[in-house]
Amino acid sequence: MKLRAIILSGILLVTCHMAAQDVMRREKDGTYVINTTTLAADVMGFRDATPVEIYIKNDIIQKIVILNNQDGPKYIAEVKRGLLPKFIGKSAKKLKATKVDAVTGATFSSNAIKENVQRGLLYYKKHKK
Repeated sequence: MKLRAIILSGILLVTCHMAAQDVMRREKDGTYVINTTTLAADVMGFRDATPVEIYIKNDIIQKIVILNNQDGPKYIAEVKRGLLPKFIGKSAKKLKATKVDAVTGATFSSNAIKENVQRGLLYYKKHKK
């Protein structure tokens, strides 16, 4: 547990130096891409942090990509199949009101992804130009 705290502290120190553009960027077509690697470094899935990239165009979630993580491929496949489609096509501004349940059998990973998405959407709402 102590080692995990030290590692997490190191990750947080390194990631604090990342520029805001590393968290959110705007593509040429107007799509915003929010990377939750630094926004949710403390959110743990089954084994470790489970960052995502959220693609938003015209305030509608277009896709969510699960980034490199230590959760097992089986759990991530369950989340991709059972959880991510629930976000697609939803309003980024109204999603908080929509209740999205975790995927059975991948609860830790699901909950971590949901928290990553919520933090990413909060960042988007606050920093969108």
